[in-house]
Amino acid sequence: MAEDVTADPNYEPSAWEPVADQVERYLATDGAEGYEWNGGHCIILTTTGRRSGKTRRTPLIKVKHREGYLVIASLGGAPQHPQWYLNLVANPDVVINDRAERHELVARTATAEEKRELWPVAVAQWPAYNDYQRDTDRDIPVVICEPRASK
Repeated sequence: MAEDVTADPNYEPSAWEPVADQVERYLATDGAEGYEWNGGHCIILTTTGRRSGKTRRTPLIKVKHREGYLVIASLGGAPQHPQWYLNLVANPDVVINDRAERHELVARTATAEEKRELWPVAVAQWPAYNDYQRDTDRDIPVVICEPRASK
């Protein structure tokens, strides 16, 4: 079911208008708009701001893995981690919207050993990840988002 981003009073859209617009279109249309981006497919990652407590949403390349997803904290090869990554490290409960599907997940950074196995999975979906890693001195984190354990 399409989601109205304005229904969450705690949601703070990205200050970068193209990102805010993509999130709004994606959620309003269950991904009919905003799912395809530069030859790849997108999901929307929802995190909680580590300082503000605000709901944050970010479009990222879709990398399905087992019962969950991988998200790659590349920031296009920038020297610093993306804000969404810092947010999920502080609060690992995340939501991923994959078109009309909504997944409540818990996120964790892959170990070095896991990254060796998972990096090729991510690169198969978005080959530019190799370029991003080459262009930065920072080790780009691979984040594993898995279903939350039943209580």
